[in-house]
Amino acid sequence: MSFLQIKIYRGKFIAYTVFVVSVGLGIGLLTCAILLYQWVDNARNEASSAFIRVENTFQYNADRIEAYMQRVYSNSGLMADVRCFLGNSAEGYLTSRLQESRYNQPLVSFPDDMKSFLYSGGQGDIIQVSLHTEQLGNMIRFDNNGNASFKFQLPNTDEAFQESIHKGFVYRKKLSDPNQISRQLGEFRFLVSSDRIFRNVNNYRVDQAAIVSVSGDIYPIVGANRHTEELARQAVADGRSQGYLSMGGLNGVFFVTHPSTKFDYQFVGLVDLGAMIRNQAGVLLTVFLIVLSAMISVLMLIVHNLRDDARFLHHIIHSMGRVKTADFTPETPARYRRNEYDMISRELEDMARQLDKYIRTEYLLKLKQQETEMKALQNQINPHFLYNTLEAIRSRALVNSDVDTADAIATLGALYRGIVKHENIITIGKELSLLQEYLKIMEFKYPDRFYYQFNVDETLLSLPTVKFWMQPLAENFFVHGFNPSNEFNLLVIKGWEAEKHFMLEIVDNGKWITEERLKEIRDTLFRKDDAPVKNIGLHNVYTRLHFFYGEGFAMKIENNEEAGVKISVIIPKEVALHVQTSDCG
Repeated sequence: MSFLQIKIYRGKFIAYTVFVVSVGLGIGLLTCAILLYQWVDNARNEASSAFIRVENTFQYNADRIEAYMQRVYSNSGLMADVRCFLGNSAEGYLTSRLQESRYNQPLVSFPDDMKSFLYSGGQGDIIQVSLHTEQLGNMIRFDNNGNASFKFQLPNTDEAFQESIHKGFVYRKKLSDPNQISRQLGEFRFLVSSDRIFRNVNNYRVDQAAIVSVSGDIYPIVGANRHTEELARQAVADGRSQGYLSMGGLNGVFFVTHPSTKFDYQFVGLVDLGAMIRNQAGVLLTVFLIVLSAMISVLMLIVHNLRDDARFLHHIIHSMGRVKTADFTPETPARYRRNEYDMISRELEDMARQLDKYIRTEYLLKLKQQETEMKALQNQINPHFLYNTLEAIRSRALVNSDVDTADAIATLGALYRGIVKHENIITIGKELSLLQEYLKIMEFKYPDRFYYQFNVDETLLSLPTVKFWMQPLAENFFVHGFNPSNEFNLLVIKGWEAEKHFMLEIVDNGKWITEERLKEIRDTLFRKDDAPVKNIGLHNVYTRLHFFYGEGFAMKIENNEEAGVKISVIIPKEVALHVQTSDCG
């Protein structure tokens, strides 16, 4: 990198490198932090959704239990069977059922009805229902297939009735006498299985989850390991709804807690940040590679720019040295991008060319000025001699009754008078009059072989223009396109006003120009140097009109589709209405 040898660019490169690396690292760290936050937020949302699902399941079972209690109170047969079940042994229950039965009413079974309504309708969440007196309880328990098993006359202190977060959650409902509401007959206890309630949590993307009761018992749900219980206990003890727990070193766990509104427990969701980063290592590596590629690309662009800057500075110093030694030899400038450096570099190289060109131009201008002065002296010859000579010839033709010759001479004289008048700027109407005088002479030269037409709008007749430019264009037709053997040679001059310009066309029906020759004419027509050209008439006409009307002027030469050539002259409106109108003769 040669630019590092220049102090100013070396300092820039170091500063740019520090800036790019700092920004790149900042963007990379910020992107990783945003991704990590998003992943943690997704995990938090999943844990919240899982907890809401659990709470909704509890509420659903509570609603089912409440509905069943209303069913018991509203069905006298069912209430009678419940009262038979309450406090009796198995034999006592069966005996009481038979005593309470009526021959005209169907026999209602409280266990069967409860299984149908609660177990099956509750999706198997309620696995145990017990009916208690003050001392004893009778229990109905359902296995995974919905088969019921019964236990009678168990003490209320029996292990089967002990509440534990591992077993499930108990809904308690008082059984009152339907005839005397204030009189309590016993108590219903509905056990909702923890396994059944929390199994749906596995459907959510939760790394670890556990239930912590008020007494401190912990029921792991998802992803349990040797740290789960301790972390769940710390999360509950922390008191916050969400936070971060350190596991030592760089290991840490994000937690979120949700207290239940149904029972005395808290749902704890845990996210192992280390495991999350390891699982998403591919994404983080992709981010790192993208940031690294961007940093390298920016640094390469900076190096490229600094190399251009250094090369430009070297070129300036070299050009200044050439100027000091008066060395104006043309030299190909160094190539730069299209910016200010490229412009300055080329301007410096053009300086030597312009100095040499200026000297040559001044010399040529002086030679042309002398040539013009010589032509002006030659043109100062008194034209009356030619007028008198033409008039004498015309008089002689009239004496000999040669009217056509006399008219041709008169036309030639009028044309010559118009040409030698001193005004250089006339209207297009007067220029058309001069052209018409010339065309009359050509009619005399080619009787019954040549015709012409003028179709020019009046709006064009008052426009200013330079004198005597239409005749060379018409003469071009007689030199190159006119066919004397053809009985109908036509020249049409058309003119009209368009939206943004005025259009004049000189159209003939003569010979076509070959494409090769047409391209040559177009190339030489618009040349601005002083090299000699073959089509001097067309070139002079274009040069004079372009000088008069400016950059908006255009002239086109092309072949007609049928025959002949069309020359189009386009005069811009904004120029034609203002240029030198005071000089029009």
